[in-house]
Amino acid sequence: LNEIMKGVHRIKEGEINYKIEEKNDIYFSSLANDINNISQGLENSIEQRIKSERMKSELITNVSHDLKTPLTSIINYVELIKKEENIQPEYLKDYVQVLDKKSKRLKILIEDLFEASKASTGNIELELVRLDLKQLLQQSIGELEDKLEEANLSLRVNLTEEDTYVLADGRRLYRVFENLISNIVKYSLSNTRVYIQMYVDDENKVVIIMRNISAYELDFCANEITNRFKRGDSSRSTEGSGLGLAIAKSIVELHGGKFNIEVDGDLFKSIIRLNQ
Repeated sequence: LNEIMKGVHRIKEGEINYKIEEKNDIYFSSLANDINNISQGLENSIEQRIKSERMKSELITNVSHDLKTPLTSIINYVELIKKEENIQPEYLKDYVQVLDKKSKRLKILIEDLFEASKASTGNIELELVRLDLKQLLQQSIGELEDKLEEANLSLRVNLTEEDTYVLADGRRLYRVFENLISNIVKYSLSNTRVYIQMYVDDENKVVIIMRNISAYELDFCANEITNRFKRGDSSRSTEGSGLGLAIAKSIVELHGGKFNIEVDGDLFKSIIRLNQ
């Protein structure tokens, strides 16, 4: 019985391929055999799930890649049509503008899908360098500040006084900040304040917190919103793929960091923790 109890504990702790020795005991050998069969079934189930997830990710990657070529041709031909000066009848110009807008929108969606698929499987090569995270965050805010102003959002920024360095891929982390701030622009209640804070905590982790008031009722679990295709705007009245937070979470975790979402009423808060 002690051997069985030890074996069950080891399986519970994650050693799903651990086998309990089946001794010739009239009482406990069948119990040990049943537990071994359970662990084998669990191992098979996990393998099937991993295989299924891998196949889905590969399908998404391949489909996204195959869509890029014809879409690029469509965008190029639309650009050629736009250069024509004498488009007749006149209303065709409006049609061309719609085609131009929607094709470029579709291009962004496909790129997000491709990026989310690669990030979720860890199939991204990070170019790690010693990076001034404060400077990168300031750059991200500066490049999107006009959009924040257009959305009538008042920005409050509180960053570390000194330069704050982390070992990271600047291009990937910029994508994280861009996604988070773009979400703030899309989903924040107009004429409210947005808070962006960065500090180093007691565990020597760099913490970045972004807070905003949502224009939509936050009727979802905070853990769900980082899933692929999950959107805060359930009516889908705003443009978005539902992939921004999933991509951000995957990239932060590839850096060995943590990404969390907290919701308190209409207050939406995203939290990034990175190692220095």
